[in-house]
Amino acid sequence: MHCKRDFFKKITSFALSFAVTVMLTVFITSCASVNPHDVDVELEETAPHLKITSYTSALSDLGNMSVVYDTGIVKIQCADIIDDTGASVTTGAEIQRNITEIMKSTLNSIGGNVVFIEYDPSYIQNQMVTGYSDFKNKLVPDIVITGGITEFDRGLETRGQGTDAGVEADFKGIPSWFPSNNVAIDYGQSARQGKARITLDFNIKDFQTLAGVPKMTTTNSIEVHKAVKKKELAITIFGPTFGLKGSVKKVQGRHEAVRLLVQLSMIQLVGKYLSLPYWRLLGDDALPDPVVMDAIADTYYSMSPEERISSIQQWLYLYGYDVDINGRLDAKTVAAIQKVDPKFTTGSMVSEELFAKIYCNIPYDHAAIGRRKSLNMLLASMNAVSAPTYHEAPVTSPESAAATAPVNAPAETAPSAVKEQPRQKAAAAPAKTPARQKAEKKKKKTVGFGRRLTEDEW
Repeated sequence: MHCKRDFFKKITSFALSFAVTVMLTVFITSCASVNPHDVDVELEETAPHLKITSYTSALSDLGNMSVVYDTGIVKIQCADIIDDTGASVTTGAEIQRNITEIMKSTLNSIGGNVVFIEYDPSYIQNQMVTGYSDFKNKLVPDIVITGGITEFDRGLETRGQGTDAGVEADFKGIPSWFPSNNVAIDYGQSARQGKARITLDFNIKDFQTLAGVPKMTTTNSIEVHKAVKKKELAITIFGPTFGLKGSVKKVQGRHEAVRLLVQLSMIQLVGKYLSLPYWRLLGDDALPDPVVMDAIADTYYSMSPEERISSIQQWLYLYGYDVDINGRLDAKTVAAIQKVDPKFTTGSMVSEELFAKIYCNIPYDHAAIGRRKSLNMLLASMNAVSAPTYHEAPVTSPESAAATAPVNAPAETAPSAVKEQPRQKAAAAPAKTPARQKAEKKKKKTVGFGRRLTEDEW
């Protein structure tokens, strides 16, 4: 028995020695090189690409919406938008010190009836000194957007977690030349997460009075996160220890987060100022803006029943329905309204809720833009037919002048109520949207026909 026991010990020692030799050979040969001087790393190369965010298409759609809703041209200028917290300096530019350029590209990408005017006094002054330009053909802004980065709270929350596990065993009968008779496996992992919050504030001022426009303000925040995770695996076989380590660190881009905040804020601010249902551009979970809804309600109660129906008929035409713009709830109009709101019945009154529902759901695609151009041409021709004849030409508004300009009208059929329009004064006027009503309040009074009064005569 003693001989057999010695024989098994020798066999076990030989097997263990062979296993260790094989593992060491595999480990060494699997490495490309164990010479520290041969260390190298390859960098991933990426080609330049267009910067597209989740709000890129929404900005363009806001421009289309301003055209379809016929808001009129609004000229916007922005002041220098900087970091008001000072964190850009203390954190080593973790956030931008100046985000004016982001504001410029955001406002200029809207298009439609939104015109961006840059504020750069030194550039204009230098151009005047060289004689290249003067103030003759410069546009005067309607509003100015001010604001800045008002919050950057770091370390709002930091969480850490980890796991460690190990197992070991001692073997007897190991040759004496082995460093140890111990075999062990250890595994560990750890993770850490943290978050910060960035907030931007923006306001609108009237360019002429430098007074803030009531309720034209936005305050938006975004939380940015960072995380670190590590893993370790160690194997000990009779003394020698082999291990694997891995770690990864990910940081949500602070600069990109600021850009998203700027784009979202401009969609909200411009949409609110023009009384547009801009929340339709922000996703299905976005809620209507109370300021815009109040403006729609104010417009509703400032109109006569005939004006409300006439405006709704124009909006239904933008939907693509063939209706007569006559200010009456005829069969065509009722049928078109029922497609938008099936609960509407013949003989019902146009409620504030229905008025707002039709207004807020007008399509803003290219087909709707074409119908808007066709509708403006129709309204201009109707105004020309119904206008009284005098020895002096009547004064027209810039919007009416633009409507009479030649355009590539789509192959849409214009509303069929042209013959009835001279009898319907309200039907010959453009739909009184909240934005148009706001613009009319800002205009100076002019005579309905004949010459325009001079500044001295005012």
